[in-house]
Amino acid sequence: MSLPKVLVVNPIVPQSALSLLKGKCYVSISPAHTKEAVLPLLKGVDAVLWSGRLKLDKELLDVAGSQLKIVATSSSGYNHIDLGELKRRGIKLSNSTAHNTVADTALLLALGAARRFTEGRWHIERGTWPHEFSIDWMLGRDISGATIGLIGFGGIGQAIAARTRAFQAARILYTGHKEKPEAHQLGAYFVPLNTLIQDSDFIFLAVPLTKETRHMCNSAFFERMKNTAVLVNVGRGDLVDQEALIKALREGQIFAAGLDVMTPEPLNTDCELLTLPNVVLTPHIGSATRKTREEMSELAARNILRGLAGEPLLTPVEL
Repeated sequence: MSLPKVLVVNPIVPQSALSLLKGKCYVSISPAHTKEAVLPLLKGVDAVLWSGRLKLDKELLDVAGSQLKIVATSSSGYNHIDLGELKRRGIKLSNSTAHNTVADTALLLALGAARRFTEGRWHIERGTWPHEFSIDWMLGRDISGATIGLIGFGGIGQAIAARTRAFQAARILYTGHKEKPEAHQLGAYFVPLNTLIQDSDFIFLAVPLTKETRHMCNSAFFERMKNTAVLVNVGRGDLVDQEALIKALREGQIFAAGLDVMTPEPLNTDCELLTLPNVVLTPHIGSATRKTREEMSELAARNILRGLAGEPLLTPVEL
């Protein structure tokens, strides 16, 4: 019996993930994470480990052929995958989770934005750090005693909730399609989106990018936020209308923002976000630790093996 064919769409996928597949599958690896490199290798594969942000669309799926059973991403997000095409063809999809590492990044951004890290660094660099003590200089916002709002209460949202509890947040609110049983243990309360926006001192975005959520944070959203509130985005850049956010930050509609994701990526070096003192930026590194990236790739490999064997996926994406 011939081994199933698996294409790994990135030449730098960790060796630990490849070791799980080799011997059980015939593994080919694209020499680059580009359409030109991937296309010649797709035909006839039974599974794909999709690592990176290259779009998996109808053209590529047509080349792969009807025997393709499963696509496993080594990322939490899957907005670069054509879900409609996978569903139409009966192809399973899994993603890979990085709950704790991304939640750590979210807290870093929240603290950095709330305590005015960018502005403070500018004072050091520009020699404007006052020599004399002033009791009201560089005052920020506390997570302790604050109301936390979570848009998205999956694994990442729940991990953020657990961390903000440790910081002694007063209330944790979340919103979504339905209440989650895990919320009770975390002391989180399900509320309508408008309530969350109006009541929260910190709003964390940890929701997938879909047609429904694209630009959900727009001018009307920022107008309803407290002018003392902080927005943190560890989801996808297009959850936020970036021009509306820039205006809100510039005009003091909201206190600050912490962004690990933005539009476009890489961010243009002339983007106004880089000129604002009340925003902290990181270059989409929410899951970027060696341990986590290895675990995410290994999870993708295990999902492939289960999908090929007809077993339930460990982290299935509902299509």
